[in-house]
Amino acid sequence: MTFDDFIRLVQACTALVAAVAWPLVVLFVLVRFTPALKDFLLDLGELSFKGGGFEASARRVKEEVKAGLVAAEVGRTAEAAPTLRQASQAASAATDAVNTRTIRRAQGATALWVDDRPDNNRLERQSFETLGMSFVLATSTEEALRETARRKFDVIISDMGRPPDARAGYTLLRALRERGDTTPYVIYAGSNAAAHQEEARRAGALGATNRASELFALVLSALDGRA
Repeated sequence: MTFDDFIRLVQACTALVAAVAWPLVVLFVLVRFTPALKDFLLDLGELSFKGGGFEASARRVKEEVKAGLVAAEVGRTAEAAPTLRQASQAASAATDAVNTRTIRRAQGATALWVDDRPDNNRLERQSFETLGMSFVLATSTEEALRETARRKFDVIISDMGRPPDARAGYTLLRALRERGDTTPYVIYAGSNAAAHQEEARRAGALGATNRASELFALVLSALDGRA
């Protein structure tokens, strides 16, 4: 074996050791420091971490959510529909809170949406689903009570009138609270009057609105309490 052959053999052995050792080192670091790394990465996301794709991903999600909220706002027929500019401004304000931590909190969250016409809320649901949320749909108070008896939800969204009960949103809320269910509850109905918002809060709801952007903000505030 020549000296050059010996050098090449040493280099090959070194490369082999490095290829085997580095994964083991990375594995050790991940196992040993996982909690600290988790918090560190979340903090980086809050500080607009660049280079790893986190910021770009959060920005893309934010834009998709905003587009969905604008479409939902303009498409609603309750009361006076906002102009495209007003809807865009409201959606921008609502999605300002969207970042990597928000997305992480929403992922895995499940909401119960109670409405006798679920197709009316398709765009709103799609905006939440962009964040990673999932939904169970119920079209009556009775069905909603059965669903809540079977499982725990992170938030409940309900319309107000469901024939023959013009105040079905409050009927469901009262029934839930009477059996000790304190799941955050949001009313998404046809009115956005201040008196109706106050009535909803007095009844134990997190809030009431007929605006998609306000609904988005209310649901995010509900998810703030998730473990």
